[in-house]
Amino acid sequence: MSEALDFDVVIPTVGRRSLRGVLDAVLFGSGPPPRLVVVVDDRPAGRNREPVDLRARSQCAVTLRRSFGAGPAAARNVGWLAGSSEWVVFLDDDVVPPHDWRARLADDLSAAAPTQMGSQGNVRVPLPGGRRPTDWERNVAALQGARGITADLACRRAALERVGGFDERFRSAYREDSDLVLQIADRAGPVAWGTRHVDHPIGDATWSVSVRRQRGNEDDALMRRRYGPAWREASDARRTRLPVHVATTALAALAVIAAAGRHRRLGGSAAALWAAATLQFFAMRARAGPRTPSELASLAVTSALIPPVAVAHRIRGELRVLREARAGLPPSARLGPRRRPRAVLFDRDGTLVLNVPYNGDPDAVVPVDGAGAALATLREAGVRVAVVTNQSAIGRGLVTPADVDAVHRRIEAQVGPIEQWLVCPHTERERCGCRKPSPGLVLAAATRLRVLPSQCVVIGDTEADVAAARRAGARGILVPNPATRHHEVAVAPETAPTLAAAVELLLGAA
Repeated sequence: MSEALDFDVVIPTVGRRSLRGVLDAVLFGSGPPPRLVVVVDDRPAGRNREPVDLRARSQCAVTLRRSFGAGPAAARNVGWLAGSSEWVVFLDDDVVPPHDWRARLADDLSAAAPTQMGSQGNVRVPLPGGRRPTDWERNVAALQGARGITADLACRRAALERVGGFDERFRSAYREDSDLVLQIADRAGPVAWGTRHVDHPIGDATWSVSVRRQRGNEDDALMRRRYGPAWREASDARRTRLPVHVATTALAALAVIAAAGRHRRLGGSAAALWAAATLQFFAMRARAGPRTPSELASLAVTSALIPPVAVAHRIRGELRVLREARAGLPPSARLGPRRRPRAVLFDRDGTLVLNVPYNGDPDAVVPVDGAGAALATLREAGVRVAVVTNQSAIGRGLVTPADVDAVHRRIEAQVGPIEQWLVCPHTERERCGCRKPSPGLVLAAATRLRVLPSQCVVIGDTEADVAAARRAGARGILVPNPATRHHEVAVAPETAPTLAAAVELLLGAA
């Protein structure tokens, strides 16, 4: 075991209470300490939430970042980019590492050959004794022995840089880890099993959890396009019942359509076949479980809901894959934290021009230093440019849309042409979907520019700008000014000191 082992620990969280137990093991356990512990808060901006308490009395440096509800792939990218150690260890916030986890990790990493790019920990799921496990408990138990999961996964930083980190199009906790491990194994080197372990408690679950988990079918479409029909074998993934779900959903649709068209015999036959398929699905799930009244009631409801929800998510995933193909993204493309964008969306006040509250006067427009040169550099590189700006002064009656347009014409006269201006005229009380940190302006800008949100970068001076980007599936970079709050700078996923530095960061991406 090497006392000089160089590693960071990244823990994405959505505010679970179990985070404290993970931190206790990482910060105070036996064995060499990490150089840096990065906790990434992935809860959306604007929601009431308890702050993540990182006060700790240990020899480890601990820092907090935010990824604004962009999903576990984006959260882990934010985390590993915050450090610089040779190894990055990803831990989930709902596992329970033993007190000697650091020592066992050190044994695994010290024993790794120079060509070994990763080390996966073993996950143990303690099932309740004295009865059969429920449907939810069986799903969690499938983590035991599963290959390529980030509940406890160590990767060399060089491997993460080689593959570009996690693909942020995986917005749910489902296939993002399998994709990363396949990429590292293919392009950098092997990922081996370690000897360490963590426990993964079952946790509480409501009846709807199994329905919400069907969102993973959307990610399966991306895996199929990237790795071909044999992607399940490559990633050691279990086969699903999607073909049966498609047939069951088609029967339900046929029954409804036939009934609406007064084709009673056809509708009755379709409904009977749907009921038989649903009953078979229910029986299969119930057979292995405890068969308590509450469990059976839950299975009855979810067995009817799961097939159409699974099919809907898969269709959504296939449509997304089709849009990406039409946008020119090859199957091998990965949209990670260091990709080169096709469009940059700027905030207006405090970013492109000095902030004049509720400004409707073109004569008050003063560009920030380097704004014109930064935009010219992007245009010369073939990157499209737009502005996304909150202008609640319109909704407050302080300025008119014509006043705002006049200000925009003056800005263009000083910094050069801007392809699209996206303006939210609403106040906070109106609860619209376009006012940042909501993603509406970013999504609308991507549509107008005919690019994908994931091909966009938003540059702004507040947390709302970065949050709107992440929630839309875009990348966000904070360029602070004297009015930017210190906390916003401290937790931002990415920062740059000036517009010129932000543009240099973007155009230097692979």
